[in-house]
Amino acid sequence: MSLPASSSAVLDRPLVHHTGFWYFPIAFIARLPFAMMTVGVLAIVVALRGSVALGGLTSAAVGLGVVVAGPVLGDLADRFGQRRVLIPVGLANGILLAIFPLVVASRTGDALLLVAAAAIGLTGPQTAAMSRSRVMALIGERVRPERRERTFSRAMAYESAADETAFVIGPFVVGVLAALIAPWAPIAGAAVLSFVFVTAFALHPTGRAVPARAERAEMAPARELLRPRLTVLVAAVFGVGLFFGSTLTSLTAFMEAQGAPEAGALLYGVMGVGSAVLALAVALLPEAFALRWRLVAFAAVLAASAGAYTVGGSVVTVTVVLCLMGIGVGPSLVTVFSLAGLRAPRGRSASTMTLLASALTLAQALSSAITGAVAESVSVEAAMLLPAVAAALVLATAVLNAAATRRWDAATATA
Repeated sequence: MSLPASSSAVLDRPLVHHTGFWYFPIAFIARLPFAMMTVGVLAIVVALRGSVALGGLTSAAVGLGVVVAGPVLGDLADRFGQRRVLIPVGLANGILLAIFPLVVASRTGDALLLVAAAAIGLTGPQTAAMSRSRVMALIGERVRPERRERTFSRAMAYESAADETAFVIGPFVVGVLAALIAPWAPIAGAAVLSFVFVTAFALHPTGRAVPARAERAEMAPARELLRPRLTVLVAAVFGVGLFFGSTLTSLTAFMEAQGAPEAGALLYGVMGVGSAVLALAVALLPEAFALRWRLVAFAAVLAASAGAYTVGGSVVTVTVVLCLMGIGVGPSLVTVFSLAGLRAPRGRSASTMTLLASALTLAQALSSAITGAVAESVSVEAAMLLPAVAAALVLATAVLNAAATRRWDAATATA
């Protein structure tokens, strides 16, 4: 059955026609509070309390809050729509971020500090996961079938590049604001962004891309999220999170040994130069280069460069290695999320994406705490070994995924 001419013309239009021009800038800026809060909490605690270990623990508390609330928020969004979830969550997160510098400066006990950090994580707006879910729905409903796979690949490449850029810009902005204004400035900035842009994202018309009731009627059982074909991707993104957290914290400790701890976040931003560019470039790779082999290839680059990072050396040497690490981590993250988008159970797109995002954030926070403790109790050199361990986990899951993909796909097709 052929489509009417008007419907056919709509299906031929680019994705940006369906989202609107301002959607992508709003969705990108709305990511920044999430990207800034873990690093900002670490930076302000280290600056005002003078302890890398406590800073790492506080950052871990944020991550624990995220991992507890993230899948719940995703499930609620799948059931009731994103707008009803994101508006109260974004406002609560902004309020908690705004008062956190007061908690740190008041010299309250460490326990209260950790509770405040966990509350920030519990209200962390899952903008990146929600954006992916919206884009997936729009492509499925409003893009011609023969164009969907290519459009989906490009959209996921952009979304992952946006994540990468946000993860780079977030720490960079934290470093700049902390250095130029005060340690509290990055957290205050994140609070303002959460109030304004998370709310704007929640109210954007794309939030109605998939009617909540229609999707709920077709929702797959929650146990589908625990299938090996998805859990291996959760493990892979957990490894990426371990890599991010251990790299940032070991780099902060390294720069503290050089007498400039506030420069750690700035130097961390260097890693994103190759990361963001390569993440976008993934969309240009030929379709014959299958996703499972892309993950193996780029995870191998990540593991090799992380091995070079363990050598340490001068600031210049570390900077060069960080650029190489970015080349591996960006495309790896793109590929994992692309695979997750393709494997998401029916009606569980937001749940799938928030599950991966929560694993990423939890791993980043946990590795920050562990790496901070290693840096203080053992040595900076020992802390700089941990990114290589994380990269090895990413490579191992990539190899497992490549080996089992055909079997999983066959099992799904016959189910």
